[in-house]
Amino acid sequence: MWPTAVAATAVAATAVVKILENKTKPSMKNQRLFLILSFLFVVFHVHADDLDDFIRSQMQKRGIPGLSLAIIQDGKILKAQSYGFIDKDGKVPVTTNTLFQAGSVSKSVAAMGALYLVEHNKLLLDENVNVKLKSWKVPDNEFTNDKKVTLRGILSHTTGLTVHGFPGYAVGAKIPSVVQILDGTAPANTPPVRVDFVPGSRWRYSGGGYTVMQQLMVDVTGAVFPEFMKNNVLSPLGMKNSTYQQPLPPELAKLTATGHYNNRSLVEGRWHIYPEMAAAGLWTTPSDLARFAISIQNAYAGKSESVLSQSMTRQMLTDQKNRDGLGVFLQGDSTTLRFGHNGRDEGFDALLTASVNKGQGIVIMINANDNSLMMGRIVDFIADYYHWDGFPVKSAKPAAVDVDSKTLTAFEGRYELFNNRIVTFDAENQRLFTIEDGFIDEEFVPVANNTFTSTDRNVSVIFNPDANGNVTAFTLKDKDQGYERTVPRIGPLADANKTNADPDPSRTPKIMAALQAMVKGGKILEEASGLTLGAKRDFAGGMREPETLKSLTFIHSENVAGRGIQRHESDVSEIVTYQLKSNKPDTYILVHLTSDGLVTDCDLVEK
Repeated sequence: MWPTAVAATAVAATAVVKILENKTKPSMKNQRLFLILSFLFVVFHVHADDLDDFIRSQMQKRGIPGLSLAIIQDGKILKAQSYGFIDKDGKVPVTTNTLFQAGSVSKSVAAMGALYLVEHNKLLLDENVNVKLKSWKVPDNEFTNDKKVTLRGILSHTTGLTVHGFPGYAVGAKIPSVVQILDGTAPANTPPVRVDFVPGSRWRYSGGGYTVMQQLMVDVTGAVFPEFMKNNVLSPLGMKNSTYQQPLPPELAKLTATGHYNNRSLVEGRWHIYPEMAAAGLWTTPSDLARFAISIQNAYAGKSESVLSQSMTRQMLTDQKNRDGLGVFLQGDSTTLRFGHNGRDEGFDALLTASVNKGQGIVIMINANDNSLMMGRIVDFIADYYHWDGFPVKSAKPAAVDVDSKTLTAFEGRYELFNNRIVTFDAENQRLFTIEDGFIDEEFVPVANNTFTSTDRNVSVIFNPDANGNVTAFTLKDKDQGYERTVPRIGPLADANKTNADPDPSRTPKIMAALQAMVKGGKILEEASGLTLGAKRDFAGGMREPETLKSLTFIHSENVAGRGIQRHESDVSEIVTYQLKSNKPDTYILVHLTSDGLVTDCDLVEK
């Protein structure tokens, strides 16, 4: 859309209404104006409907109960719109004031609070955080002899601090203090936050680091974290529908959406409570997060009324390591630079991306955990809709060639897209479709006998059969990102009708015991045999699903040694698929085993 399109639409709408209400003289000139403005109003209104229709179609495709968004254009909120309902019952609509959990987008807003303290000489970016921590200290060890944990390192995920993220606490559960969380003591459900590599030597995402930062901010200000953030960040930015209060007070709790897991089941109690507020505890709206993004854009440009100065904001948007600034991730080159963050809490996903100096941006929040590319598709659609540069330009729909069904079926299966991130291909009607959370996600069209191209992105997959004709991997080519890499195969889709003999039935009871310990977590997991150290560490808080494990029926075993698959810091040599009898019917479980038969991970799948 042209930059003035929305303004033209508003003018047209106002003029049309005035003429229809007989507030202007219906002269020949006004009649011509009426026709012209009516045309503009219809054109742009239809164009707006195209956007809304696309979003609704994506929600329907993915089974998303509710979605809320805000679009920034020319440094202002151009569009704030809500879709769907606060829960899957479909009775109460989402509004633009409905509160969603921001997940890790909380980190970006909290980072602004920490940088505010730097500007007011309460904190130093490169000082050892233990200097000002009072109620808790980062335990020193062999990794901190020469390099110390600093605020800069925490903000850019380079400190070596552990604990990637937090599952939160069910409503009604005991809530630990921040110190208990940092030490991993009851009732905390995550391991202790510790340094396990030399600070500054590499990048690794750490929600634990931001929880250290939360305690640091409390210690230097003497204020409770939600009040400090409200007084110094949220209120000054006009984020009146945002709070870090955990749990929410009753008057705010009634304004919230309800969280849904990736299978679209409800989060018990509607949401989880996050005492790890800086890392994951912000309740907010897309419009409020858009105001946050606009404040960064204004500060970067040197405009007044921002929480941070221009120089501090430019530090915030400077790459520290791995395209990570101070509290935000960076994309694009010097002319198309964008900042942002994704977020996930139990039952909620969020996305924020905004240009540094073009006054553009998008915030999307949904009341579901969705592992698909849906939010990315919506971002790309909006960018194309408003003719923003710096985003992928979609190629023409690829022309399909015929592929015989036997060849197509051989490409079906699961592949390890990234560490602990599976992509599943299902064949249907001369196409391959990716399946995420039991829903269709992305369509791939055959353009050669073993090459398929996405209809959504400029991405192709090329399957690579070995000397025996078996597919053990595919090559992923991304034209927009300019790279290609090999994606190893995990195994076929599960099929309960295909019976196979278990090559080692004696191990099934051991695997069952290991899985039951992973479900329980805690001391039971700690004392269990048959698990890797990484699995014991990362499942210390237990697994949400399945709640019960009654029996395992062998389906398939895949030797994946040498394919480069690693889970919880252990190499995977074999993946065994079982049909699972539990509280979740018709479910399969993929068990990842090391070369010595230890369980290092598992995945629940539906086919």
